[in-house]
This record gives sequence, C-alpha cells and structure tokens, in this order.
Amino acid sequence: MDKSIKKPSLLMLALENRAFIEMGAGLVSSPFLKQKSVGNGRAVLVIPGFGAGDLTTLLLRRYLNKQGYKAFGWGMGINQGTSPQIKETLYKEVKLLHQQTGQKVSVIGWSLGGVFARELGRKLEHDIHSVVTMGTPFTGNPYGNHLFQLSLILSGKAFTQKDADAFDRRSEPPPVKTIALHSRCDGVVSWQCSLEKETDHTRNIEVATSHFGYPFNPAVFNAVAKALEE
Repeated sequence: MDKSIKKPSLLMLALENRAFIEMGAGLVSSPFLKQKSVGNGRAVLVIPGFGAGDLTTLLLRRYLNKQGYKAFGWGMGINQGTSPQIKETLYKEVKLLHQQTGQKVSVIGWSLGGVFARELGRKLEHDIHSVVTMGTPFTGNPYGNHLFQLSLILSGKAFTQKDADAFDRRSEPPPVKTIALHSRCDGVVSWQCSLEKETDHTRNIEVATSHFGYPFNPAVFNAVAKALEE
C-alpha cells in the first residue's frame, strides 16, 4: 500500500459533471463509430461500477456488439458491492457463456466492477480470455478514491490490517491477459490506483475521460476495442 497516493482534489471531483457532456458525445457519435467485426462472436461480460446498473453500460455494449462481440450486462441490478451470492452468480455466468459460445470470455469492469472482473480472471483463468478494467481502484492506496470512505460507511465496517493485507494481495494481476484503462482526468479515483503491474500479460492504456464518463466516452470505446483485440 502506498499512502503517498492521495485521492483527487475537490476541484477534480467537482469537474466530474463533465460526464454529462461525455454521455451526450456517446449518444450522438455511437451510430457513426467505426465497425470492424473483429469479435468473432466472443462473449464479453460488462460489470458496472458501484451504485450503477446495466443501463450505464448499454452504449458500450451496443458498440461492442457492432464490433462482432456478444456483449452482456451483469444482470444483477445496482452494484452495491460484493457478496458470496454475487460472486457465485458471476462465476456461473462466465462458465455458461464459455460453454454457450465455445470461446473463452472477456470481462470488462468499470470502477468497482473492475475489482470483480480481476477476481474472476484470478479464479476462472481457464474460462476467461482477457480482463479489461476502467478506472478501477485495485492498487496503490485504498484511500486514494472518493468512494472508499462511502463504502465503509455503507458497510458499517472498519478497514483493518487484515483488509489492508488482502488489498495488497489483490493488487497482483490475474494470470490472464489484463488491460487497465486509467485517466489523469479522473476526479474520483487517483489514476495511480488504476495501474497494472507491468508483466508479459498486462498493459496500461491512458484515456482522457472523467470517472463517470468511462462507459459513455467514445475515446474509451475505441480503447476498449483495441484492448479486446489483443
């Protein structure tokens, strides 16, 4: 854990309202984005961020479908954090998609959804082709984002040394191809907390987007498409 990494400034957080502009750009440009049909029917499971549901990833999934993938939402309503039931449902979904398509599955996770995606890659390496995270706080400092304190309040739990040790273990990349998107414009999560350790199966891609703009920003769509092609 690197306590020198601080969460973004309040000014950066205030600038997150530009996500509405990014959403508008996504809605307007989505029909005109380049289609390449490179997915070959591979299933892509897209997991939303904390406090968000499948509606927020709809534009991204539509874009991926146009690229020849079969994109699916996670189907469990609003993401309120992890639980044994959620983990089990995600495990079963990945295995089912692998079985139905005959191909390994790619998993994309936005923010907290990326934490889930990385854990799926860790547990189901024989079923997963690749993991893509978008602004996910999985390394550095757990206090390096504005949502962490809120999650502690909602859970009613304290962050213990045991939790800190588990956080450090989860910082290690999954054994599958893993691509991490990060943005220095992120007003919620410090961009350093979204960087994968450099290995022969990991890569970091920088994008220019707000935190809440990840699933709507056309530049992010293109970055995700390139990540899935690897």
